[in-house]
Amino acid sequence: MKITSRRELNWRTAWKRWGRSSLPLCTPVAETTCLSLPCSASTNSTCVLYIPAAPQHIHTYIHTTTAECNAMQWACACSQPNGPATPVDMVVDYYKFDYEFAEPPRVTSLQNTVPLATFSDFGDDVYFVADQRGYEAVVYYLAGQYLKTDDKSGKIVDPRLQLNKVVREIKYSPGGVTVKTEDNSVYSADYVMVSASLGVLQSDLIQFKPKLPTWKVRAIYQFDMAVYTKIFLKFPRKFWPEGKGREFFLYASSRRGYYGVWQEFEKQYPDANVLLVTVTDEESRRIEQQSDEQTKAEIMQVLRKMFPGKDVPDATDILVPRWWSDRFYKGTFSNWPVGVNRYEYDQLRAPVGRVYFTGEHTSEHYNGYVHGAYLSGIDSAEILINCAQKKMCKYHVQGKYD
Repeated sequence: MKITSRRELNWRTAWKRWGRSSLPLCTPVAETTCLSLPCSASTNSTCVLYIPAAPQHIHTYIHTTTAECNAMQWACACSQPNGPATPVDMVVDYYKFDYEFAEPPRVTSLQNTVPLATFSDFGDDVYFVADQRGYEAVVYYLAGQYLKTDDKSGKIVDPRLQLNKVVREIKYSPGGVTVKTEDNSVYSADYVMVSASLGVLQSDLIQFKPKLPTWKVRAIYQFDMAVYTKIFLKFPRKFWPEGKGREFFLYASSRRGYYGVWQEFEKQYPDANVLLVTVTDEESRRIEQQSDEQTKAEIMQVLRKMFPGKDVPDATDILVPRWWSDRFYKGTFSNWPVGVNRYEYDQLRAPVGRVYFTGEHTSEHYNGYVHGAYLSGIDSAEILINCAQKKMCKYHVQGKYD
């Protein structure tokens, strides 16, 4: 799930969603300066498009081969109403949409993305979490406010918190619920709150008895579980551009999403010599199924094309997350596909008897974000409390077209 937005370039009014309008949508050329460097006759040369992006003034370098150089001349022109066609158009489109939502705009609904509530409600500032404790420190801090902790260490010692338990079965009836785990432990309660990811709900990891009603199953499968992969590589030395405005650079390929978005970490981790490349969707699934060595070889080939005049050393280490293959996640975060609206969302969040649901996928406005998961937990808890304590158990689902 997204900790912060990755949309570092504020181009909301520059590149619109391709194919969403019958009229050509143009970038504000008067506000954006584009400089296309001339290409040499050599087929191995590299062309660079330099775009100062207001207001952050982050400089983006778009690299492509000589055969694709002519496409750069159109990077500041009107977009094609039928979608991006050139490598440069595709990588800019990818950066604007796939890099944020993990899926291409042709399958992503406008219902929950324009305007994007996270930025509308919390502002445009974007932060990279570099705390060595990891983001789980936030989770433990919040849990410590409600569970018993050790007075000296502050660690959670509440016996009600059971970790490393794999839930495989949830039985529910008007009288209560029973949860069975993989080690054959059984837990009984009046209610259960299911916070498993949308991808897990779409898998067969957890068996519900009786089976969930058709309307619930349909809602679960109508939403997408996107895959977003951040691949980290460590090098013996730097060979990429550094300094203010050079944190991000893009690789323009005729293959959409092929190792396109790069980030260096000199500001966050000085002298770490680490690069991050992001892939999503089908590229993520493809990469998860191959060896890290094969992935590293593909990446090194791309980097040497991007920096043909540099002595690019082999990466000494690589980290490739496999969220899609992990049975406890089956992806990274949810995405609203074309065709769904508040009706399907209400069904996705709706309880079934004494089984309640929460998670980032049940956040109406902030799905895909950590704060969406946190706020949805509060909302779902209030729904459960209203039923358990106030006997207000009816959950209203508004009609599809009401």
